[in-house]
Amino acid sequence: MKFIIRHEIKGRMRLHMLQVCMTCEEADILQYYLRKLPQVTDVRVYERTCDVVIRYENGRAKIFQALGEFRYSKVSVPEQVLQSSGRELNAFYQEKLVGRVAVRAVKKLFLPYPVRVVWTVLLSLKYIGKGLGSLAKRRLEVSVLDAAAIGVSVVRGNFGTADSVMFLLGIGELLEAWTYRKSVSDLAGSMALNVGKVWLRKDDQDILIPADDVKPGDFVVVHMGTVIPFDGVVETGEALVNQSSMTGESAAVRKERDDYVYAGTALEEGELCICVKETKGSTRYEKIVSMIEETEKLKSASESRAGRLADRLVPYTLTGTALTWALTRNTAKALAVLMVDFSCALKMAVPVSVLSAIREARNSNIMVKGGRYLEAVADARTVVFDKTGTLTKAHPAVRCVIPFDGNDADEMLRTAACLEEHFLHSMAKAVVDAAKQQGLEHEELHSTVRYIVAHGIVSEIEGRRAVIGSFHFVFDDEACVVPEGEEEKFETLPPEYSQLYLAVDGRLSAVICIEDPLREEASEVVRALKKAGIRKAVMMTGDSGKTAASVASRVGVDEYYFEVLPEDKAGFVEKEKAGGHAVIMVGDGINDSPALSAADAGVAISDGAEIAREIADITIGADSLRELVTLKLLATKLMRRIHVNYGVIAGFNTALILLGVMGIIRPTTSAWLHNASTLAITLRSMGNLLEQDASAALQK
Repeated sequence: MKFIIRHEIKGRMRLHMLQVCMTCEEADILQYYLRKLPQVTDVRVYERTCDVVIRYENGRAKIFQALGEFRYSKVSVPEQVLQSSGRELNAFYQEKLVGRVAVRAVKKLFLPYPVRVVWTVLLSLKYIGKGLGSLAKRRLEVSVLDAAAIGVSVVRGNFGTADSVMFLLGIGELLEAWTYRKSVSDLAGSMALNVGKVWLRKDDQDILIPADDVKPGDFVVVHMGTVIPFDGVVETGEALVNQSSMTGESAAVRKERDDYVYAGTALEEGELCICVKETKGSTRYEKIVSMIEETEKLKSASESRAGRLADRLVPYTLTGTALTWALTRNTAKALAVLMVDFSCALKMAVPVSVLSAIREARNSNIMVKGGRYLEAVADARTVVFDKTGTLTKAHPAVRCVIPFDGNDADEMLRTAACLEEHFLHSMAKAVVDAAKQQGLEHEELHSTVRYIVAHGIVSEIEGRRAVIGSFHFVFDDEACVVPEGEEEKFETLPPEYSQLYLAVDGRLSAVICIEDPLREEASEVVRALKKAGIRKAVMMTGDSGKTAASVASRVGVDEYYFEVLPEDKAGFVEKEKAGGHAVIMVGDGINDSPALSAADAGVAISDGAEIAREIADITIGADSLRELVTLKLLATKLMRRIHVNYGVIAGFNTALILLGVMGIIRPTTSAWLHNASTLAITLRSMGNLLEQDASAALQK
């Protein structure tokens, strides 16, 4: 594709693509293509002007080369990326906003006054009708105040005031709808599935294939701890499925033959073979959008309070209007009270603040599933960390395989990879990756694989019972033994590594030593969280006490617990909550899911198990814990903004009422100032909460 450079400074350039026009879909494709380039750190595509702004680190020539080779038809973009981009939605609302302003300008400049009066009267019927509808249902809501203010203005002949009030109300409704729809779209996009590969059952064999190759009618096997990738009907197997993300049910539901399962629900226990019915991502996406819009999932307590408070203030405003008229017999002064109410600003500013914060979080690679979870993070004083894959790096690596009982190290690694590839945990990935790097093919030699949460895996290989997992699981639960004469070898295993134990027929066959390095940012993140309001940082792990103590001392947590089970983590969270403390749980594995569900805000690391990401309330998309600090600061500033909004709304509108009652300003001016302030507060609430706060907090 041809382009020209419009402007350029170091690390940033603006390009103009040489094409007549650019559709929203083409802009999304180009933006997706450029973001995939390793040299590019950020990119913005403007379809109206066919311009592209690129931020990059070195590699300028390679970016130009990639653009020269770019063709829209040759780029494959995931369906959910196009669905959730929000570009068409933004264009739609931008056009509506510009259109309303243009219509008002044309009307005031070119339409004769009598025509404008008729226009205003006809438009007022909509608002008056809403108010009468609320009264018919015996409800005093904000719509009653709007109807009264507009109706009184029309009756008194103040058509300009009525028109201005309706214009500002319309703009406010449009901005609120725009922000709401964009936030819902972003949220649904963040929850959409991005399945890479699935297990296809064909001719009694399970084959790992790309998800895009699956067709309706195919049979797909779903193992415990993973997310169901497609809508379908259970062909064989029994399992407990967590459907909370789709149906809102808190308890897992048993699924067996002929039951229907939904894409995106998490398989907590068991194994299923499903006959695929739907493969397109749109099915999942549309269900999520519908679910979000039809439930209260986005509502935080602050939003609910604002809505209730707004409606409760309506009778007081009407009473104040009546009293002012009764005491002064001055219609203008009474109208000044009616024109200025607190309800409109309260109902708009708080939800817009919350939804804007969700959008801002998404821009920082933090996917928040509802406003209530941001409020929980703001209130939280305790944070609980899992160790493996959370405080330690999400990509541990196998450093050596120590064989026992006369076994070959490569053969043992191949066997371990064959068992572990079914389970998406960081340790399992390390084993599978090590076998792949060494070119060890691990075809399916085993029978059904059974995963025991927080312990290990049990299967059969050529009729022999094979187990792999923790020391406690292999030696205590499974009663395996170290082969005779190899006790000293076992006692001198490298202490600096985490160990996976592989045993066959009750005898230790190999120990896989895995390096599980601490995240460089872990200690500074814990420090920054404490400065941001966290009072207690806790680490919980299934590892030994020696390993846990070493990590805890380096990270700087206040408490640590070792050799814990999933129910222990969840029990600790419940205990903290019972003590009146809001709790954040941060984890990445299958064994973290009970605690993630129990916490006020469960945070999953993106590279962790699918079930953890599905159950969690918040997902961090970047491979760094620094986003936790961003999340905490964002949530805290959101609550601060909401409280400031309360104060500004109360103070400014009270001043307008007093000035109106004293006759200092006219009702028309009161209406203008009130609606303008409401619009200004709403627009301010749409702005970003953070600039450099997170990075500054980490540097201190």
